[in-house]
Amino acid sequence: MKRKITALCLGLFVLLLSGMSLLAKVNADEAATFNAEDIYERTESAVFYIRALNGDGILKASGTGVILSPEGIAATACHVIKEGERLEGIMGDGRTVSPIEVLNCDEQTDAAILKLPIPDSGLGEHVAYHSLQVRETAVKHGEKVFAIGYPMKDSPIISEGIINSPNAQINGRGRILTSAQIVSGMSGGPIIDRYGRLSGIISGSLKTMNNIHLVIPMDDLRNLLPSQ
Repeated sequence: MKRKITALCLGLFVLLLSGMSLLAKVNADEAATFNAEDIYERTESAVFYIRALNGDGILKASGTGVILSPEGIAATACHVIKEGERLEGIMGDGRTVSPIEVLNCDEQTDAAILKLPIPDSGLGEHVAYHSLQVRETAVKHGEKVFAIGYPMKDSPIISEGIINSPNAQINGRGRILTSAQIVSGMSGGPIIDRYGRLSGIISGSLKTMNNIHLVIPMDDLRNLLPSQ
């Protein structure tokens, strides 16, 4: 009898621990999600305004970029930079970084990879860029996402929406579709999930569907990243 009671108590104890572990995991998952205010505060310093200039310094195009690594690897949309002879970035704190090197620009996918110059602290020491965590898994139908970009040089904005389709075939290319509001100048900016992870790059709008916008999937971006 004592053995049965001991076994029963042990079983209940194991179930209790399992329940506590599950509850802790749920709470941890809930604590790891962010609203629009949190997302903006956590990511704004990794998003910047891009100016594509010709040889005479005249503005050819402008858009948005996002930093992927502390060393200054960044991403944008190819159509933003392809006609520029020189690129410069304006950071959220007003600093200008230049020249920006184009490592890859794929007009088919509209993805582009950049290398920002290594920033100097002013004391002869290099400092790291703030960068975003890159999402490894594909987005899903209905997920909440946020878009950040620069419609104007000094006016970054954030909008909120959902993933309408994680893999719509547009002109023979897989594209993410989102209802997060996109306006001119936000091209090249990040689409961020509720965990604060980079989940795609803004490409443009879909003319055949009102308020549905095109996003470059992360796989297209990864294919252009330099080898480690």
